[in-house]
Amino acid sequence: QVQLVESGGGLVQPGGSLRLSCAASGSIFSINVMGWYRQAPGKQRELVAAITSGGITNFADSVKGRFTISRDNAKNTVYLQMNSLKPEDTAVYYCNAEIAETLGYVGNYWGQGTQVTVSS
Repeated sequence: QVQLVESGGGLVQPGGSLRLSCAASGSIFSINVMGWYRQAPGKQRELVAAITSGGITNFADSVKGRFTISRDNAKNTVYLQMNSLKPEDTAVYYCNAEIAETLGYVGNYWGQGTQVTVSS
């Protein structure tokens, strides 16, 4: 059984910052890609940022230069540092990870989501 637990969402004013964390736990052998997606009301879920186990990153054009993604492989944790937040960043943010379990199964897992609201 593998779980992803997110933390760090909340309400912030435009121009502010937030840091999201997502910790994976359970019968984990290795984690390949970890990333963050978001879904605003009435919109499709979209990729925000992703990072491989080797540190290669990928960002949505809308967040380049404002968001950074990092991970601590020893803690099976991924972070999303969000700076210069805009109202259009308001969404539920979901952690995602491709995880190889100790019994050999490889699956794609999601966290429960954390709300980020950017508003004055």
